[in-house]
Amino acid sequence: MMKNLLKDYQVHIFIGMFGSGKTEVSMNVALELKKENKNVAIADLDIISPYFRVRDKIKELNRKDIKVIAPPAKYMHADVPIVPGEIGGYITNQDYKTVIDVGGNEDGVKVLGSLKNYIDNSKCALYLVINTRRPFMDTKKHIIKNLQSLESNSRLKINYLVVNSNIQNETTKEIIEEGENIIEEVSQITNIPVAFTVVSKDLEDKINTKFEKFVIQRFFGDYGF
Repeated sequence: MMKNLLKDYQVHIFIGMFGSGKTEVSMNVALELKKENKNVAIADLDIISPYFRVRDKIKELNRKDIKVIAPPAKYMHADVPIVPGEIGGYITNQDYKTVIDVGGNEDGVKVLGSLKNYIDNSKCALYLVINTRRPFMDTKKHIIKNLQSLESNSRLKINYLVVNSNIQNETTKEIIEEGENIIEEVSQITNIPVAFTVVSKDLEDKINTKFEKFVIQRFFGDYGF
């Protein structure tokens, strides 16, 4: 499924509650896109959390020839809601594959409303990254409640779910399998398909996942978010 998703959609938007790991997933998807596409961009639209942001890895991503769209340098580390003006152009630019990392919780996804006209005129996929080891996403009831709230506040429909159950370096295959089971139930209730299951490189050969396995590198060391 994942190969087809990356090929079929021009823009990939990742949302998730704090601690979901959406930033790690976003950057790894950008790397995956780069394997088959000359022009890849990733936009940092995380206006909520001052931690684990794409903008902190600009040099690393630039070395891999991935364009990073972030606030101007003088505002790079300011905790103020800044939406880079050029993001709309990248969303509609068919020469680029674009990944967008959006800040967690209901307030964070509201930024997508300001980009809705661009999103509606491009082939976009919206993914909800879920870590079932976070307290507000640990049951199907909590997940569905937050899913509906995120859809309402973003004014967009979530197209795919992503399993990213982890507790940083203490993650086990049992934790990932538990997350897959919970999210499979959510998928059945909401009719939103699961795109893939995230697995870090150290567990790649230790687990057979229920959904397609997406092996990622960690950009943020021991933190895993």
